[in-house]
Amino acid sequence: MTGTSDRTPRAPRTAGFVFACLGIGLAAGLLSGLFGVGGGTVIVPLLVLLLKFDQRLAAGTSLAAIVPTATVGVISYALHGSVAWIPAVILAVGAVIGAQIGTWLLPRISQTALRWGFVAFLAVVIVTLFVVVPSRDATLDLTVLTIIGLIALGLVTGVLAGLLGVGGGVVVVPALMLLFGTSDLIAKGTSLLMMIPTALSGTIGNVRRRNVDLLAAVLVGAAACTTTALGAWIATLVDPLLGNILFAAFLTFIAVQMAIRAVRGRTR
Repeated sequence: MTGTSDRTPRAPRTAGFVFACLGIGLAAGLLSGLFGVGGGTVIVPLLVLLLKFDQRLAAGTSLAAIVPTATVGVISYALHGSVAWIPAVILAVGAVIGAQIGTWLLPRISQTALRWGFVAFLAVVIVTLFVVVPSRDATLDLTVLTIIGLIALGLVTGVLAGLLGVGGGVVVVPALMLLFGTSDLIAKGTSLLMMIPTALSGTIGNVRRRNVDLLAAVLVGAAACTTTALGAWIATLVDPLLGNILFAAFLTFIAVQMAIRAVRGRTR
């Protein structure tokens, strides 16, 4: 039995295909470094829009491209001491388990209801970002309560990733700042580190199912690596309040995108 991507025609390997992949990667890398997200929220819709990728193939290709992008981002944040290593591992364990739960729940829960729920969650986060401004001196201290909270956050993030295909950073970054009181830089660096094992696990499964356009993933990932460090550097220069405003604008874009999908799903 062939995979989904076997039945989906690949985009022609033309100069336009190469330039489109490189452009998508440059934009995704900059946003990944600046906001601590994987960039999938940019990569997936652009692959679908510009190269006519099937939604599942776009998601699988995006996940593969995130691996090198997140790696470069982690290195960039680590150079500034803005990665909480052990919390990131705890989050990753919870996310990997949660992703399995999410994929199991996928056929059992209304996607339209889930998307509207996620839009409501993002709306609350956006409002809170204008109320709570993180301190650059804040750290993430590990206690029993904190560890339990990180595991729970990882599980929720993984479940949402499995159900909606959203990147973990959209959930983890604001949660670390608002619930755990971390600085914005530590939240972003830790989020990127958490994504690496999660994306690797998902990519291995997608490759086995032939649900990845490897050439597109390589081009997008390579281009993203050239701008991720730039985005991370800009993040260190931006005032925390301005950083919150920019992140709120990004989350608004994600919320609108998710609402459009919810409306289309209900129409269908």
